[in-house]
Amino acid sequence: MPRRYWYVILTYTLVQLSGGLVGQFILSLDLENPQTWLITWTISSFIAGLLIITWLLKPDIQKDLRQDYDMGIGSYIKWGLLGILLAFLSQYAATVIESLVFGVDPISENTQNLSALAKATPIFILIIAIVAPILEEIIFRKILFGTLRKYTNFLISALVSGSIFGIVHGEPEHLLKYAMMGLVFAYLYEKTKRIIVPIITHATMNSLVIIAQMTIDVEQLEQNVQTILFGG
Repeated sequence: MPRRYWYVILTYTLVQLSGGLVGQFILSLDLENPQTWLITWTISSFIAGLLIITWLLKPDIQKDLRQDYDMGIGSYIKWGLLGILLAFLSQYAATVIESLVFGVDPISENTQNLSALAKATPIFILIIAIVAPILEEIIFRKILFGTLRKYTNFLISALVSGSIFGIVHGEPEHLLKYAMMGLVFAYLYEKTKRIIVPIITHATMNSLVIIAQMTIDVEQLEQNVQTILFGG
């Protein structure tokens, strides 16, 4: 694996860890509006992380841009629509399995927390809908899946990278859901050889989910999901 990939992983890890560490420091200062300071830091660190990673991956980006130009807008539309459809189907299938087999609450606490932050600070939607999908697809598909794919088959590479993707989100009870989503994103990357395709699909999924969470009553949504899964 190229050295720059290790620097990318290190940058992403620091961005992820900085929220908790800086959050504790902010709370220790007894500021008047600690939540505002914490959200400001989170947004700033994610954007800074994206800029650093973009700089580190300059050779890859230049190569991808040349390939993207050759692919054509029609292929992007086709794979984008297919990716969104597969992502929703995989998420629904995973939700059904988690609920019926393992008794897991279908509502994601992580998604609820993010939607609450988005409601309190609308600019945070930028992180959820754009910055996070770019970073996650670079880390888990381009680097992790891409590296594993050199040594093993598609399914193992996709499931391992997808499972780590789920673990990082801190919801082990929804590991199947994240692994299934990761499988779809890896499939898109495998077939197109262009990381922009799963990025677009991932960003669209995040955008639709966060908009739904912000506009639909969560308790009512949970009741509807229970009705769909269990018939009442």
